[in-house]
Amino acid sequence: MSEIVDHDPIISLASPELLRNPYPWYEKLRRKRPAFFYDRLDSWIFSRYDDCVAVLKDSANFAADWRRVGETMPPRAVNMLTLDPPEHTVVRRLFMEALRAQDHQALERMIEQHTTELLADLARRPSFEFLTEFAEPLALSTTSAYLGVPMPDPAWACRIARDIVAGMDAGLWPERGRPVVAAQEELAVLVEDWLDRPPPSGVVGVIAKQATGSGVAPDIVANTVRGLLFSGYSSGSKLLGLVAIALLHQRAAGLERFREADTARAVDEMVRYASPIQALARACVRDTEVGGSPVRAGQAVTLLLGAANRDPARFPDPDTALLDRHPNPHLGFGRGPKSCLGSPFTAIFTRVVLRVIAKRYPGIRARGAPTYFPNLTARSIERFEVALR
Repeated sequence: MSEIVDHDPIISLASPELLRNPYPWYEKLRRKRPAFFYDRLDSWIFSRYDDCVAVLKDSANFAADWRRVGETMPPRAVNMLTLDPPEHTVVRRLFMEALRAQDHQALERMIEQHTTELLADLARRPSFEFLTEFAEPLALSTTSAYLGVPMPDPAWACRIARDIVAGMDAGLWPERGRPVVAAQEELAVLVEDWLDRPPPSGVVGVIAKQATGSGVAPDIVANTVRGLLFSGYSSGSKLLGLVAIALLHQRAAGLERFREADTARAVDEMVRYASPIQALARACVRDTEVGGSPVRAGQAVTLLLGAANRDPARFPDPDTALLDRHPNPHLGFGRGPKSCLGSPFTAIFTRVVLRVIAKRYPGIRARGAPTYFPNLTARSIERFEVALR
């Protein structure tokens, strides 16, 4: 592996070598420069598990809501995950009640049915592209059913998600920022129509009924519903793709081992091992210290969650997928009250899909090496050809 840590330590991640496997680089960075100020992002970079957790748990000193340090946020960007307590708590309560009202056994049956039907069609072919022909269509159809809304056009959803994910790296590549605004506006029109004419059932139907009188502003409700759709579709499909690579191409763990393991623990481990969310940022509200580094009010901090999830100080044998690992306090879905709202759905989705594949198509195999999109905040495959038989 090239000596990259002494060059640009973040842009290096976009090299073809590190898009394929960033984890040796993370390990080297964690040893050599676990905390440093990165001028290009005007941000502290932290890669140790304990440092990342300290920031995530400290909403008094580190804000998800950048308005607390004088930044301007576009109205479409303000949602549950970009608010801090006490505003965040009110919104989360509304959405958690709607999510808990769903029948999770029915949800599992629905995901299993969609998965079985799609795989039956794909099994007639010699091979297929895992992300665009399986993971994304499946995540879109099941997320839409879960929300209780009509499924958006798959080609449209794919374009919107690609623009938003690429825009997460606009701090490094500013030209990626403009398409995000347009994509968010298109998505907002769709979601606002759902809320204006809510479905009789599903998550959106419950939220639309309970939002009145909840104290949550309509635009915050709509923005958070957009986040649920995006999380279920984009994060769900990306996670499934990365897990498929780990199981079929890297042979990190076999499908037969997955079938025999406690599936909840196995999925938790695969989220730790192959999570698509590699980084997130916070704003420092007042002068403080993280892991011995002085962070000043107004400075940004970037947490390399992908590195934290492989930190040997917290996870023994971190580069091995141990499907029975327990406890497993990974950061693949964030941590604490700011954890991803859609993580329960994504975990169920991943568990059911892998269970169906392991049971019905134990001979599934990779047909070549995967390629990756040049995105750093959210890691995603571009192509991965597989065969079911």
